[in-house]
Amino acid sequence: MPIIGPGHDDPEYDNSDRAWKTQDTPFRRWLLEKLTEAGCDYAAEVATSCAPTNRYHGLTDIDAGTLAILTECSTDEVRAAHKADLADWRQEQDLRDRPDLVVVDADLDRIAKRH
Repeated sequence: MPIIGPGHDDPEYDNSDRAWKTQDTPFRRWLLEKLTEAGCDYAAEVATSCAPTNRYHGLTDIDAGTLAILTECSTDEVRAAHKADLADWRQEQDLRDRPDLVVVDADLDRIAKRH
């Protein structure tokens, strides 16, 4: 029976996607900000390792609780940041699925920046 989905050597499968180390996401920015405010000496490293995986693997109760402790926030705040990131990612995927909308989105961004 053939394997459906990513294979064992696929970066999506084994968490080895190099873009994860530099991928700028709303959740990564939120984590970095909150961890820095909480005085975490390794804020960038935690944000780098936690932020991208939440998109692909979700946010477990244990992960949300751990991040809440590290950021000195509630688990509800962590989950809200996670959900906002997923919404941003969904919009990004929609634009990739509909290249014609990229131009419209860029125009709207340009107009919004002028006002």
